[in-house]
Amino acid sequence: MRPIQCARHRFLPAVIQHAVWLYPRFTLSYRDVENLLAERGLDVSYETIRRWVGKFGLAIARNLRRRRCEPSSRWHPDEMVVRINGGRMCLWRAVDDEGEVLEVLTQR
Repeated sequence: MRPIQCARHRFLPAVIQHAVWLYPRFTLSYRDVENLLAERGLDVSYETIRRWVGKFGLAIARNLRRRRCEPSSRWHPDEMVVRINGGRMCLWRAVDDEGEVLEVLTQR
């Protein structure tokens, strides 16, 4: 991933990118991200992480989308029956030959 431009920030760009990536990737709260970084010896407040997400989140998301691989030309549908809230549903997935899930659909 291309490093983000973060001049005049106390932390390295890699730390900022990692904190901003953790927040939406694992649906963590800002305080959870703060605790994960503290386990690695980084003293960053949840408010700082919130500012980073607001400032750099969109740029990092664009970089990640640009890096995403294109699906291969060979794919197959995968069907399974699942129970959701006590009802039977059909779960359809389109999977390419490398195992990447392209689309998911749930029907009654």
